[in-house]
Amino acid sequence: MATVVIPAHNEETVVGAGVKTLLDGAEPGEFEVIVVANACSDRTAEVARKAGARVVETAEPGKANALRLGDAACRSFPRVYLDADVRLSAASARALVAAARRPGVLACAPVPDLDMAGVGWLSRRLHKVQERLVEPTRGLAGTGVYVLSEEGHARVFPMPDVISDDGYVHASFAPHERMVVTEARSLVRPSRTLSANLNRRVRVRMGNRQLEELGRPVSERRLSLSDLWGLLRARRVSPLDAGCFLAVLVMDKALTRLRGQRGGQVSWGTDATTR
Repeated sequence: MATVVIPAHNEETVVGAGVKTLLDGAEPGEFEVIVVANACSDRTAEVARKAGARVVETAEPGKANALRLGDAACRSFPRVYLDADVRLSAASARALVAAARRPGVLACAPVPDLDMAGVGWLSRRLHKVQERLVEPTRGLAGTGVYVLSEEGHARVFPMPDVISDDGYVHASFAPHERMVVTEARSLVRPSRTLSANLNRRVRVRMGNRQLEELGRPVSERRLSLSDLWGLLRARRVSPLDAGCFLAVLVMDKALTRLRGQRGGQVSWGTDATTR
């Protein structure tokens, strides 16, 4: 058995389908699914139970807290940590668990597939450029799923109150200790609108800044304009794609700076455009 922990804050519209997607293709007893209904005011807990999950409920908000509670309820390794709005099939979960049992692999993640249904034209261009930029150095962040072996778990938990849990996990391991499992895929719903994209990018930027302050920078190498220029020269993105991406980059940097000056706090937010 492997355990799957799903932190969920007001996720009644998506959590049931996510649990069913995972369990429908599983062998009896192969996966135990634990949904942590975190400060919910909707039917998240009820929907998750009907779908076949064990539910832990808490009135205390915060994704890191939900992950800690779910983790405390686990009884086996490896452990899969899955976002409530992300779809993961039993076959992909099985491949991830098998990878995490290999000698030397402490953490792993799938390759994300983006569900672009309903995404606006500008957001499509932003996601296209972003995906092309991160492909060569893809890690554990941004896939909606990560898996920890028992040894890897000891390095990460109890998880601190960080904005970016997947970034924290990625930064906790050297490149040779973590693995992207290419035969495993997660279905991720990206932000649909410019406003949602900006909010997400500001959150990511502030989360990365927090990890740097904790001494766990997410990336060994920062992306630069030369990377974008390389995509243009290879004709993997168009000039319009690149122009839209640069414009949003300027806006999200300005928003991040403004929120930082105002002392703004970033909480566990839900992108309603992906639900």
